[in-house]
Order: sequence, then structure tokens, then C-alpha cells
Amino acid sequence: MKAVILLSGGLDSSTVLYQAKADGCECYAISFDYQQRHRRELDSAAAIARVAGVVAHQVITFDLRQWGGSALTDDGIDLPEGRSLSEMASQIPVTYVPARNTIFLSFALAYAEAIAAERVYIGVNALDYSGYPDCRPDYIQAMQEVFRLGTKQGREGQAIAIISPLLELHKTEIIQLGNKLGVPWQHTWSCYAGEEKACGVCDSCQLRLAAFAELGLSDPLPYR
Repeated sequence: MKAVILLSGGLDSSTVLYQAKADGCECYAISFDYQQRHRRELDSAAAIARVAGVVAHQVITFDLRQWGGSALTDDGIDLPEGRSLSEMASQIPVTYVPARNTIFLSFALAYAEAIAAERVYIGVNALDYSGYPDCRPDYIQAMQEVFRLGTKQGREGQAIAIISPLLELHKTEIIQLGNKLGVPWQHTWSCYAGEEKACGVCDSCQLRLAAFAELGLSDPLPYR
């Protein structure tokens, strides 16, 4: 079974890649250089793809900085730092990139149909995140209908399935799953700051560190 895996190089997407491997899939990874602040994650995506032994790893390049609208693509918007978990959950944060997962899934769908893949894996999570609108179950359900209606494969045969195995897992459960699957955490990257060492204070770093700490584990990433 062929599968396209959206691979950012982060903790979640890396776990999803290893889950796809465990599911017996022939894995084709796809990553995106959209001129994000934290393009450092692409190095991790390449490392994870190599270690996991994917069939192919595509990196798609386009520029979302020309529109901005997010702390990840607009230098004029500061990254949130040092926020509590309750503050993160209070509203959709400035790190939300407009329509990002819709863009990503569109590329993944085109790639999947071109290679006759049956599945697209994505590491969205609706629980321990900042309430991103494109990481929620109703969004994934809607995109599944797009996959069915918007492709020849969907109209004439079996629609390509969106697989989101982490959708309703807490971050600690994701780490436990990754440990079971053998995900090499030292090659992953979660920080939004885009420096050589993880900042430890952005929302993504704090969620990651809190989960490792709750499990009594040490995060192998270097922090400044």
C-alpha cells in the first residue's frame, strides 16, 4: 500500500511517518519550504526521512511570506513566548498560518493521485495544541470529502483516505507511541524560533518540554 506522509520534521509528523511504516505502507514523504521562520525543521525532515528509509522525499517550495498574516511568516509579528498552557488554549494564536494545512493537503493529494497512493497521513492533533482550525476533526472530515469529490480516483474508484492517527491523542500519548515505534527524537525539531538551538519558550517548545517532563523523560534536543 502506498502512502504520502506530510513530514515537517517535528515530533508529531515523525511519529506519523513511523506509524505509516508500522501499518505496512510504502512511504513517500512530502515537506514544504514556504519560507517559514523555522526553516530549520526541513533539516530534521530530511534526517527523519533518511533514517526511516522512505521511498522518496519531496520538498515543495513556495513563499507564504509574501502574504504574511502569521508569526511564522511575518517578521513584524512577534512569536508568543513563555505562555502558560491555558493561555495557549484561550484563542487561535498568531502562529496560525492562513489555510496552511489546506495548502499542504492539496499538494499531498496531487502527489498521492499521481503515484496511485491509497492514503495520505497527516500529524494534526486537536487536543494539546493551540486550537488551530485546520487541526480539528470536522476539518479533516471536510477535506476527506474534497479528496473524494475533487479527484478522478475519488470519482471513479476508491477515494484516497486521510489518515490522522494522532488527532485525539495527548502529547504525552504521542511520545509514548513514538517510543513504541522507535522514532529518533534527536532528529526531530519543534521550535518556531528558527535558530540552531531550540528556544524552549515558544508555544511549540513548551508543549513538547511539558510532555517529556510529564513522562519523566529527557528531551534529547539542545535548548539555548
